[in-house]
Amino acid sequence: MQLQLATWQEVERYLQSSTGIILPIGSAEQHGPNGLVGTDAICPEFIGQRLGEAADAMVAPTISVGIAQHHLGFAGSMCLRPSTLIQLIRDYVVSLSRHGFGRFFFINGHGGNIATVYAAFAEIHSEVSMLTRDSKRPIRCKMANWWDSKGVRTLQKELYGDDEGEHATCSEVSVTQYAYPDHIKSANFEGRAPAYNGIHDADDYRTRYPDGRIGSLPSLSTPEAGKKFVEASVTDLTETYRAFLVAD
Repeated sequence: MQLQLATWQEVERYLQSSTGIILPIGSAEQHGPNGLVGTDAICPEFIGQRLGEAADAMVAPTISVGIAQHHLGFAGSMCLRPSTLIQLIRDYVVSLSRHGFGRFFFINGHGGNIATVYAAFAEIHSEVSMLTRDSKRPIRCKMANWWDSKGVRTLQKELYGDDEGEHATCSEVSVTQYAYPDHIKSANFEGRAPAYNGIHDADDYRTRYPDGRIGSLPSLSTPEAGKKFVEASVTDLTETYRAFLVAD
């Protein structure tokens, strides 16, 4: 069930049986010549909605902009400051916890978010710990990267090997092609992109990786492969989410 497509009465009924909620989080940044700017938000949102169906879980609105300052040399990329994203996550969690949600399962689509999301979790748990009264709403937060499960990693190696790359990867572009087949882009590629060799500021990124890719050849991406990645991720994350709901 998607929170934004539910009534408040439906949310109240849901909370009678579960306090878990899935929160997709991503980024708005360039993804090479044939990757959509919204790739890192589309992937966790699309997978998160299907995870919600598989696990009978509520799914919150996607946090679509994240930590992407090094991509700002490419048109269309957007970025939040780490302090802004920390406060945004905090406000999402605190708002929902007021209603009785207690298990917050973030599905992440962008590697650049990881450190900041964990910092946000630390801020939230510190805030609860420092209350001068007993908290009647225990909060647990967990993050899972959609691409980082055993099933997805196995598929990446089987389908693409070293061509998978590190940014504008074959797998993530494939997922967006499956999610939005009417928006598949064609582009000319001159082989695999340069391998990772450090990143500093936005201008440095543009110089090192001129077309935005890092080590990838996403001309190999297909919607058929995207379907396989979605199914593998949902299978793995369903198990992870259910375990999180009952963990101490």
